[in-house]
Amino acid sequence: MLKHQNHYMFSMDMKTLFGNNNNERNNINAIGGSGYAICSGSFDTTVRIWDIETTKQLNVFKGHENWILSVKYGLNELRNTILSGSDESVRLWDIRSGQQIQVFKGHIYGVTCVEYSPFVIKNSTDVIGGSSNVICSGSIDNTIRFWDIRSNKNGLCVIKGDDEKDEGVMCFKMKRKAKAMITLVVVLIYVTVHAVV
Repeated sequence: MLKHQNHYMFSMDMKTLFGNNNNERNNINAIGGSGYAICSGSFDTTVRIWDIETTKQLNVFKGHENWILSVKYGLNELRNTILSGSDESVRLWDIRSGQQIQVFKGHIYGVTCVEYSPFVIKNSTDVIGGSSNVICSGSIDNTIRFWDIRSNKNGLCVIKGDDEKDEGVMCFKMKRKAKAMITLVVVLIYVTVHAVV
């Protein structure tokens, strides 16, 4: 294990993880993890939770109507994972029960990326260790949408890119930056087909 400040790098032997019994090839499209488990989203429209140590499959989520394009584990005490797919939806799942909690719809093309937002943090000034009630999704429809995970009603906010130039949001990242004791700034950087904004 290599350690540098809060970053750790592990080297381990990876065994092949098999999840489908039909001997068909199933490409993994997205991987997310929590430290003890990883989840893989694939072209067969399923997401599988794997134990890193034993390489055993723990759970399978079924519900997407098309490919899984992005997965993101919940923060610390959240036992949720969010998934996005080419079926234009964002889905919130309970990792332990395998039950779908919410479906968020509003994008008109495939959802390429999802993140927990640093907004609406409960009892914390830092997103690490806190739990956000807001998730964000980026799409080929050239929008970033913000959703409250406590409700699947209309989205909270939409950021729309330049239709003529951007051609879709491929990925994004938000970072909290404290400017002073009271002021908090959140920086949003997103990547489109043609530019970093």
